[in-house]
Amino acid sequence: MSFPSDLEIAQACKMKHINEIASKLNINIDDLEHYGKNKAKLPLNLIDEAKVKQSKLILVTAITPTPAGEGKTTTSIGLNEGLNKLGKKAVVVLREPSLGPVFGIKGGAAGGGYAQVVPMEDINLHFTGDFAAIEKANNLLSALIDNNLQNKQGNLGLDPRLIYWKRVMDMNDRSLRNITIGLGGTGNGIPRQDGFNITPASEVMAILCMSKDREDLKKKLGNIFVGFTYDRKPIYARDLKAEGAMALLLKDAIMPNLVQTLEGNPAILHGGPFANIAQGTNTIMATKMGMSLADYVVTEAGFGADLGAEKFMHIKCGAAGIAPDAIVLVATVRALRHHGGAKKEEYNTANMERVTNGFANLEKHIENCKKFGITPVVALNHFPTDSQEEIDFVIAKCATMGVKAVVARGFSDGGNGMMNLGEAVLDVIENGNNAFRRLYSNDQPVKEKIEIIAKEIYGAERVNYTKEAEGNLRTIEKLGIANFPICMAKTQKSFSDDESKIGRPTGFTITVREFEYAVGAGFIIPILGEMMRMPGLPAVPASEHMDIDNNGVITGLS
Repeated sequence: MSFPSDLEIAQACKMKHINEIASKLNINIDDLEHYGKNKAKLPLNLIDEAKVKQSKLILVTAITPTPAGEGKTTTSIGLNEGLNKLGKKAVVVLREPSLGPVFGIKGGAAGGGYAQVVPMEDINLHFTGDFAAIEKANNLLSALIDNNLQNKQGNLGLDPRLIYWKRVMDMNDRSLRNITIGLGGTGNGIPRQDGFNITPASEVMAILCMSKDREDLKKKLGNIFVGFTYDRKPIYARDLKAEGAMALLLKDAIMPNLVQTLEGNPAILHGGPFANIAQGTNTIMATKMGMSLADYVVTEAGFGADLGAEKFMHIKCGAAGIAPDAIVLVATVRALRHHGGAKKEEYNTANMERVTNGFANLEKHIENCKKFGITPVVALNHFPTDSQEEIDFVIAKCATMGVKAVVARGFSDGGNGMMNLGEAVLDVIENGNNAFRRLYSNDQPVKEKIEIIAKEIYGAERVNYTKEAEGNLRTIEKLGIANFPICMAKTQKSFSDDESKIGRPTGFTITVREFEYAVGAGFIIPILGEMMRMPGLPAVPASEHMDIDNNGVITGLS
């Protein structure tokens, strides 16, 4: 008998009413904003800073992933199940899925196997409309920009050639990356070059994730840098009087979403920036909400630890005043084979030589976690094709680095397969000597901060800057944002800026091609290589296998 699909497992789940899930966190039912029987929004007044300080925060990150990912979300959900089975009051706090990957390569993104959040179909398809609200707020600003160009009254003198704000859509559509708008005559606007990003890449998404409350959200929206006038004066969203209406569109999206796991434990989902082009973690509000309501909070940061975890430490922790008490570093034998030189068709074939060589990637991520003052627990996300010899090697090799590695079987066994990971994490929290520290302070020069990340985290030897990037640095000084943290835009497939350099590359140079300025969100974005902020669909999109029947039953969403 074959193992059921993620969707089949999710559809077989008999979900509890969301009121019952809320009661596990001692939430008054009258405080819930219900979205049917299985979803609800949580009011921001449930955040209690005193309780935040008492809660334990567990960050789940991973080694450099294969294209399919290494199971961070599955591990996060499974760990939450395991902690609850151990009698702990725990909640998992995650990002919301983007429709781009859902219909593109990855399919559903709500965990996997018996470690999922439900209702799986709703979460993957529109959910509570947060992404749509972010998209509308972003595109309202775009409409206001073009309206200002068109009309003499209130015209700010924006130079159409120096407008940096783009429209967004939550779909993979490469044809929209570079477009020309305003054609068709004077009544249709001012012709100019424009383009679309995917919604998770919108600065509005980043701002939602970095905001503390509605007032902070509105202030940050007003600080969005739009572009320059003809005489090189910077223009912000507040100059267009946009922030009030944008915040209005986000009035519900600002509230975190409560759902449940397959085993009926609470899960909070909110926000969804990618980690290769944005900060890659859920909202500050959702994390603090979880920490206000539970003793243990499991959260994740996107892609490998060189991206999501680094940004979590330097951007999110700094802004929120929080720090992880433990780190779970997810690895798979398949990924170690990949980093040891295996081709895609060989990922499921046991090979000790490749696992031995590929361990260098995991080794570097372990070293990086320790640089932040935290000894991680390695979760070896189990696949049926893992050989015992390979598993034993990884566990023993981690032990030589003073790191506990455990086999995580959340996918196949749910919470029962994750109690061992839960015990290892609790042991680190209660008996370890973790003391979080950041690698740079925000007031260091921009190039110095970038060099610290590149050399300490990536293992680079040098950092080069193009002529365009050097010009952007002068703009950063002009805008007065040099004291912002750094949000690197880099391939997730390598420590370097060259995705072909797998494993643990050394002696390489990274090149900062240009900078983007997330003035509202509060960070600087160096672009390494040709980063796609609007992905394209693969030759055979996941959407081709999806369908819905006359009874509303969905198939193929996994």
